[in-house]
Amino acid sequence: MDRRRIEGIALVAISACAFGSGGLFAAPVYAADVDWMTLLAWRFVFGAALLWGWLLLSGGRRRLLRSLTRREVLVTLGLGVLYVGNSGTYFWALETVPVSLAALIIYIYPAVVAVLSIRWARRLPGRRPWIALGIALAGVVLAIGGIPSTEIPPLFGLVLIVASPLIYSVWIVLAARFSGEHRRAASVTETTAGETAGDASVVAMPVMMLATLAVYWVAALGTGRPVLPAQIPVEAWPGILGVGVVSTAIAVQTFYAGARRIGAAQASLVSTIEPVWTITLAALLLGQSLTPMQLVGAVLVIAGVVIAQTAPPGEGPEPLEVRLADE
Repeated sequence: MDRRRIEGIALVAISACAFGSGGLFAAPVYAADVDWMTLLAWRFVFGAALLWGWLLLSGGRRRLLRSLTRREVLVTLGLGVLYVGNSGTYFWALETVPVSLAALIIYIYPAVVAVLSIRWARRLPGRRPWIALGIALAGVVLAIGGIPSTEIPPLFGLVLIVASPLIYSVWIVLAARFSGEHRRAASVTETTAGETAGDASVVAMPVMMLATLAVYWVAALGTGRPVLPAQIPVEAWPGILGVGVVSTAIAVQTFYAGARRIGAAQASLVSTIEPVWTITLAALLLGQSLTPMQLVGAVLVIAGVVIAQTAPPGEGPEPLEVRLADE
């Protein structure tokens, strides 16, 4: 295996673990009586600041940013507003749903995307998308059905965590279709440092994050959330920083860097370690664990994802070049 491929796999694995750690970072924030909206308002402050700093440091990336048309900027901002639905439902659900269960349910999104691609993207051959979705949904049914009767979370929390991957799947398909509109901006440009700066998705991501940030801050201030720094307990800040820096900025950039080395399809397969990572750490750090029935469900969800991502060469769905976060 060549060095570039090894680097790509390692970067995507780091990204998957960073994305999967979001719920774990959120746990001490909620324990400090900081709610999901305040957490997300600050998450995107830190995430956007780091991504914009990374973007503006490179002349090549600044040129790509300037090449975006007015329509592309407006569509990108619209995608940022839509992303509020996915991230909000996930972190809101985490106030009542165990992070191990949430990580399992949300990961059905690749199978849902495979089905949506039948109509709105390059479709998978034959019955593959439906088989993948059926297996993944069976896993979710087992996961929810395997919750001990003494630990069943509120129905509202379960509805939120099921809605999150559905919203995210729609977001992914729309973002992928949009990325196809500006392939001219996706031509690879090398910076003076030899760094690849040509992925238009990377350039669009900071713009999208500004829209997401704006919606959360307007909503937080409008609903009277205590979002000012002095109003947030000191013990909540490490978790907030973790979600913003690790599970947002680092997760996004390592995914892009890895995907450029090994391709979007292979990167999606490597990312299947995400729920495994989250479930394992939730057991070690938070004392959360899945029942035997839920573990079988976890295997089925991951199997559905693998089926959805392993179509024969040339027959898979359109590569999804845009990813913000799984939650």
